[in-house]
Amino acid sequence: MYFAALLARTEDGWEASDTELDDVETLSDLTDLAREASVDEDTVLVFIEQEDAWFGVVRVDGEDDPRIFVSDATAAARSSYGEILLTDELLGREPGAEDTIAALEELVGLDGTEDGDPDTTPDNDTTDTDTDDNDDDGFDADAVPAGPLGDTRVLADLGLPEAELLMLRTDALVEIADALGAAEVLETVR
Repeated sequence: MYFAALLARTEDGWEASDTELDDVETLSDLTDLAREASVDEDTVLVFIEQEDAWFGVVRVDGEDDPRIFVSDATAAARSSYGEILLTDELLGREPGAEDTIAALEELVGLDGTEDGDPDTTPDNDTTDTDTDDNDDDGFDADAVPAGPLGDTRVLADLGLPEAELLMLRTDALVEIADALGAAEVLETVR
């Protein structure tokens, strides 16, 4: 079960609204949604939580690039909403790398031959030319790191230090809202 909410900072404190993410397909869509909720280009926080699995915070300050924190990247990667937050940049990948890999895989078969080329490896060849099964470097370019990922100081100036953010597990959004002084307004949309 998911819960998503926006917290927009105003002169009078925080304003909360729950939000549907059905039409959100990219981080850009989510950032636009946050900016629409902004008052005078002030800070807007987007909270996304999958019950007992992971939570994410996206912070949008005016026209600045969004700042993202995800509590458990591996769990978030298994979620369509989590995939929105796990951008190539956040994962340390080259933008568009997945598209390039997919295009190359289409051109080259698993045996390393190009489409239409015959397999010239003799049937009685006992040399191991396929090293994919014995991947010694242990690095998978598509792997998502386990645990927290992103800007751990995303809420530090708002009252939630990095160390406390990293310790949050269940009911994280309630604890975050409490640290920000927005627990009551978040509870109205929960």
